Amino acid sequence: MEMISVFIKALIAIAATNSFLLTLDLAKGAGLKALMIAAGVICILVLCIYPCKSSEGGRLGRIHRGSFLMKLFLITVSADIAVNIYIGISGRGWRAVTVNSVIAFLELALMFTVSAWRLYLGSVQLGIRWRVMGVCLAFIPVIDIIVLVHMIRLVDDEYKDEVARIALDRSRAADRVCATKYPLLMVHGVFFRDVKLLNYWNRIPAALEKNGAKIFYGKQQSAASVADSAAELKARIKEICEQEGCEKVNIIAHSKGGLDSRWAVGVLGASDMVASVTTINTPHRGCQFADYLLSKAPEGFKNAVASKYNAALKRLGDKDPDFIAAVTDLTASACAKINKQCGDAEGVFYQSVGSYNVSGALSGRFPMNLSYLFVKLFDGRNDGLVSVDSMKWGESFTLLEPKGKRGITHADVIDLNRENIKGFDVREFYVGLVSDLKRRGF
Repeated sequence: MEMISVFIKALIAIAATNSFLLTLDLAKGAGLKALMIAAGVICILVLCIYPCKSSEGGRLGRIHRGSFLMKLFLITVSADIAVNIYIGISGRGWRAVTVNSVIAFLELALMFTVSAWRLYLGSVQLGIRWRVMGVCLAFIPVIDIIVLVHMIRLVDDEYKDEVARIALDRSRAADRVCATKYPLLMVHGVFFRDVKLLNYWNRIPAALEKNGAKIFYGKQQSAASVADSAAELKARIKEICEQEGCEKVNIIAHSKGGLDSRWAVGVLGASDMVASVTTINTPHRGCQFADYLLSKAPEGFKNAVASKYNAALKRLGDKDPDFIAAVTDLTASACAKINKQCGDAEGVFYQSVGSYNVSGALSGRFPMNLSYLFVKLFDGRNDGLVSVDSMKWGESFTLLEPKGKRGITHADVIDLNRENIKGFDVREFYVGLVSDLKRRGF
């Protein structure tokens, strides 16, 4: 139905952008000609303001209308090129061709600008790459059309996916499938902090909260040893339990956050306040690649890098960042010592999740697609940072299997790029993960 609407409105747009040509055959007198041209301009303005009806408002409505208008633009510009070529060879003269072309160009420019503005400001899936390509290749014939068609396809898929997700959440709202007995404590990895403006877990918390989850964040420093981060987490867990009047929390931790959480529970005695520990792509057995880098890098170089990182992390809010301690605890040798000291606490449910890339450059976004190749030399199949074998811990291990050439990287499992990966719905995966915790009585 939408394509029918596109073609009907495209016919209106074609007539509007060629209103001067129509006046040559249909209108006599300057007044009537001016009126017809003005009517054409008004039609284009109306199409730009309200090209179609959208089932959703806000950002989704904006990208839907932007995509619809861009389709109108592509059909109209193709037809107008053909029309103006016809005018030229039909013997109407250069004046008719020039005037009609100028009017059409201005109206088409308006359509393109409005539609591009809606897509660029509203879409998440276009990303930086397609936004840059859209600007840089906008005036290269044929290539610009190919780029625009691909951008429209990306935005249309995004709109359909998001509308379907909204409908799914509405259909199960009463079930509160993520309303666990104990609240969730989401623990970030190394070199990140929990900030309101840039959520480490991106779209995941909102998806969980829509389905009944209550969420808190670890708020530990971004760079510290496992033991120091674990001490911060234990204090945070105690704070949440006292604040909420709950006995325990369910921990979901990514990357080094999984090591921090295990230490807080298994060594520092937070086990009586924790029902479950779910680790996501955590290097439980460390990274041999990290051992190699730390052993080969000159001391002066390591200290210089650490000094710059620590200074930057202090500005971001860390009180006492320690780059070297954080990285060292991610090595295979350090994790072997951690695992000897830190066993699983009795009465706490442990499980783990992992993922991996398929290949190099085509298997995810930069820089995980490149780091994958280096890590593979030392650790084998990996997610760009952590090997699959290192991710396994607890009573169960879930391996997220990528489909096609696109892998699921260390960043993808926390939705870092907010990318809709074909064959892997990261938000729905976490809804299922938390729903399972609820079913287990946690």
